[in-house]
Amino acid sequence: MTEALLKLEAVETYYGEIHALRGIGFEVRRGQIVTLLGANGAGKSTTLRTISGLVPARSGRVLFEGADITRLAAHSIARLGLVHVPEGRRIFRGMSIEENLDLGAYTVLDEEIRRRRRDAAYAMFPILAERRHRDSSLLSGGEQQMLAIARALMSEPKLLLLDEPSMGLAPRLVQEIMRTIRRLNEAGTTVLLVEQNARVALRLAHYGYVLETGRIVLSGAANTLEKNESLAKAYLGGGAKAESAAAG
Repeated sequence: MTEALLKLEAVETYYGEIHALRGIGFEVRRGQIVTLLGANGAGKSTTLRTISGLVPARSGRVLFEGADITRLAAHSIARLGLVHVPEGRRIFRGMSIEENLDLGAYTVLDEEIRRRRRDAAYAMFPILAERRHRDSSLLSGGEQQMLAIARALMSEPKLLLLDEPSMGLAPRLVQEIMRTIRRLNEAGTTVLLVEQNARVALRLAHYGYVLETGRIVLSGAANTLEKNESLAKAYLGGGAKAESAAAG
């Protein structure tokens, strides 16, 4: 068993009077891909925002590498190596691909280090290298998602929080993004993934948690969750037996 890189303990988060997270507790072990599953409004994105400091937890603790980061500002959390790629990509329009990448390494003052990191990002996403001077707003949805991930990698994160990376993408591009996430993980980056496509997420992840109305209601190894009848009916488009029959 590897150590817990991230751990949440009884985290409660509110939006005004709306109780969004209700005693959330889970962990992400170093080297894993962990996925958070659940319907829209279950609290998945709020969980990521709470971890990264964008939304403050009212109570409970968020621990990263054993240190309590619950009250830290978002930029301080990012400097520790916990980087959030939010839903919707949030690229900087009107700026080139290369300028977007450099903003991902804004704390790195050594230009040689930034160049090496850009080269590594371009090696992972060759199409970005081909278009490095193009305005990022002219990229396709899939290319924008690649840029959002590449920008996050410029800070060499220890833990990457990915919120709906496949949203709005064609199936071919979804497969490409998921292969990229697997490569990142194999290269040593731990990943916490929120993904509406539960089947894709479970086939990629090592472990999963299922949220309903701000609570964790189910957890387990990803390959076990994929075979769970109730989960299959709720999120995978039918029971496991039906899926098996269809596959046959």
